[in-house]
Amino acid sequence: MTTPPARLDIRNLCRVFDGRAVVDNVSIAIQPGQVTCLLGPSGCGKSTTLRMIAGVEIQDSGEIYVDGQLVCDTIFRLPPERREIGLMFQDFALFPHLSVAENVAFGLKKATKAQKRARVEELLERVDLIRFIDGFPHQLSGGEQQRVALARALAPRPKIMLMDEPFSGLDNRLRDGIRDETLTILKEENTAVLLVTHEPEEAMRMADEIALMRDGRIVQQGAPYNVYTRPVDRAAVAFFSDANVLQATVSGALAETPFGQFLAPGVPDGTDVHIVFRPQHLRIDFDRNGQGPKPTATDGTAARGVVQRARFMGNESLVEFAMDYDGSVLRATVPNVFLPQPGTVMWLTIRRDRCFVFDA
Repeated sequence: MTTPPARLDIRNLCRVFDGRAVVDNVSIAIQPGQVTCLLGPSGCGKSTTLRMIAGVEIQDSGEIYVDGQLVCDTIFRLPPERREIGLMFQDFALFPHLSVAENVAFGLKKATKAQKRARVEELLERVDLIRFIDGFPHQLSGGEQQRVALARALAPRPKIMLMDEPFSGLDNRLRDGIRDETLTILKEENTAVLLVTHEPEEAMRMADEIALMRDGRIVQQGAPYNVYTRPVDRAAVAFFSDANVLQATVSGALAETPFGQFLAPGVPDGTDVHIVFRPQHLRIDFDRNGQGPKPTATDGTAARGVVQRARFMGNESLVEFAMDYDGSVLRATVPNVFLPQPGTVMWLTIRRDRCFVFDA
């Protein structure tokens, strides 16, 4: 049986400004009902990629396909209004002089008046805003305006939805609920979604697949679990969370550290490496004033640290240690409340299965 083409398929997209490749050989394929997050820091080329897909920016090279049909290359270019692509942005972009109903119906150019009204009512029911159908945007909260923007984008039944930081303008307490509602509706509509965000938590919460972008290139792509647990480099680890780093030199496929040896298979002898791990994988063993016996550890050798600072963060506590071996600072997160006094001596170990070894 022939595999159907991806709903959205972008191949080797490039865009150059002033001699610099802002988007450099980007390729992404998205199936119907799939949410892919283009994740990366500001200025890495995410929004430029979205604009090329939408048709408001022209690529220097590469192709864009929808359901296997060419939409745009460097010669042929389908106008934006014929691409069956919906758009959602951070600022909602509702028309203040139009009612909620008129905003939602704005893209329904070929429908009859009755068809427009039926589609508007259907979508406003789904986003729980039917009571505001004859109201105006200024009468709505930010979260309600975002739901109207979603309804308007979905009204023409686009095959693809492009979302550029659509939730960043919302209050934190509203954001999770609006994101979840939006995701549910998009899945029900079987829409292929490309969401641009610089927030790892948002990508992890919403995406079926994450494309991690840096300096115009996609450096890693895959399911959220795989991108998080199998990062491609040190920067990928640090983008998702704080990261502790040990420096070591490889000898005999082993990197020697104050925490014991770490495997470095395939790395040539003499190579300087970074051993990277997240704060939740630094384990603490309390030792009374540093005078007790050094603990034995199944996760390698224990190293001694002195508490510099401890802070309660809500669901967990963050403890910073100055390490005896070189004075460097390592961070540990501990569930609930754990606030040792500065100067307290503790023994620390590392979960070996949660460490990443990268060429320095």
